[in-house]
Amino acid sequence: MKDIVMDRLSKMEDLQQRRVLRSLMSSVFLGLVEYQEELNRQIERRVFEEVGNQDSKYDVYVGMCRREEWDPLHEYLFPMMPEDTEPLRVNLQDVVARLNEGEKLPLFSLFLECPYPMIQELLYSNRTFCGELITNRGRHAIQVRLERNTAYIREIEKLYHIFLSNGLPWKTINHPYAYKFVNAVLIGGEVQLAEEEEVQEITVQLEEYEAYKRTDLVPLWNIQRLELKTGGFPVPADDRVNFEHALPLAKSGLQHGYLVDTTDDSIRYIKRSPEELTVVSTRDKSDSWQVLMVVEPVSTGIGKLSYPLMSNRQRDDFISNYGRSQGQVVRSKGEIVRIIHSFAVSEWLELVDMEIRPPSANPAMTYELNRFITDEVRVDNGKWRMCLKFSYRETGKDLGYLAEDMMSFLVSQVQMSFPEYRCEGEWA
Repeated sequence: MKDIVMDRLSKMEDLQQRRVLRSLMSSVFLGLVEYQEELNRQIERRVFEEVGNQDSKYDVYVGMCRREEWDPLHEYLFPMMPEDTEPLRVNLQDVVARLNEGEKLPLFSLFLECPYPMIQELLYSNRTFCGELITNRGRHAIQVRLERNTAYIREIEKLYHIFLSNGLPWKTINHPYAYKFVNAVLIGGEVQLAEEEEVQEITVQLEEYEAYKRTDLVPLWNIQRLELKTGGFPVPADDRVNFEHALPLAKSGLQHGYLVDTTDDSIRYIKRSPEELTVVSTRDKSDSWQVLMVVEPVSTGIGKLSYPLMSNRQRDDFISNYGRSQGQVVRSKGEIVRIIHSFAVSEWLELVDMEIRPPSANPAMTYELNRFITDEVRVDNGKWRMCLKFSYRETGKDLGYLAEDMMSFLVSQVQMSFPEYRCEGEWA
C-alpha cells in the first residue's frame, strides 16, 4: 500500500498539491496502514501458535552404534535395552543341559544389513548353519538356526501402551533397524564340556549371508528412564477421592517430553503443564515415580553414529500442523500424499501412484509396524487392498538396504488413517 501511494504521488505534476497530499498521507493514512499491518501480523502469529505442533516433544529418534563405540555420556541417545552394552556371557552348564534335553538355546543376536525381503526368505527357509563354540580347552562344532529377534519390537509395544496410559496420541515409530535383528539359536552339536572350561568366542558361518552379518550392535533411541520425586505433599483432587502428585520438570529440562512409566491401577489420569507433570492417583502418600523422558535432540560435533539417525518427526509447516489438529481424515489421494510427505523419511521415497485392489492372500512387500494395535470393529480378512507405489530417490547416503523398512513405516502410518483398507507398499 505504501508503494502504491508513493507511486501515485510521484506522478502528480502540481508540486503544491503533491506537498499537501504527501503531508496528509504521512500524518493520517500511512499511520493507519502501518497499524493495520501490525494487527495482521499479530493475527498471523496467533494462528500459527495455536496450530503449532504440540506433539513434537514426543517424537522418537533412533540410531545404532557398535558396542565399543557406545558413549554412556551421549546427550540424547540411550540403549533400548541396557544389557546390550555389556559383553556376551554364556553359561556352559546351561548349554550342556539344554542340548541334553533337546531344547533350543538362543546364543546371541545378529544384525543383517540387507533388504527386508532377503531376511524374510532366510527366516522362512528354516535353514541350519554350522558354527563353533570356542573355549579355553578347544573347539566344539555346533548347529545354529536363525529366528527373528522380537526383543526390540516388544520394547516399542511397551512404549505404545505407555502412550495410551498417559493419554497421548500414538505415532508410528520409524525404527528400521529393530526389524533386522535375528537370534542365533543353538539346536544341536557335539558339545562335551569340562567344568573348568570357559567360553571365549562363538562363531557362526552364514554362507551366502555372511557378507551381511554384523555383530555387537546396540540399538539406540532418545528415551531415558528417570525416577522423579513428588515436589511437596499430595494435594486432594477436585473429586475429593484422589490425590494430585506434582512432579517438577525444571531440573531435568522443560524442552523434553515426559511419560509416566507405570501399569499401576491406582493412577486415574495424568495432567501436563509447561513446568510440571501431575499424576492423579488414589495414593495419599508422597512417592517417587518411574518416568520416561523423551529427550529433545541437540546438535553435537563430538562423536558420530555408525548408522544414520532416523525419526518419526513430521515437518513443522502450517498445513501439516493444521491437518493433525483437526483429527479428521480427508478421503483423497491428496491427503495420502500430504501424510507421506510430512515425514522427513520421504527424502528417500516418493509416492508415485496408488491403486485399490480386491482382497488377496499373497504376502506384501511391506510389513505392519503397528501389529499391537487391535481393531475390534473390523476384521483383516476380506479387506480391499490399498497399494501405494513408491520410487526410491538416490541420495548421498547409501540406505538402499533400508528402503523396504522406510516404505513400511510410511504405509503403516497411512494404515492408521485408513483402517477400512489393508495398506500395502510396492515399488513402481
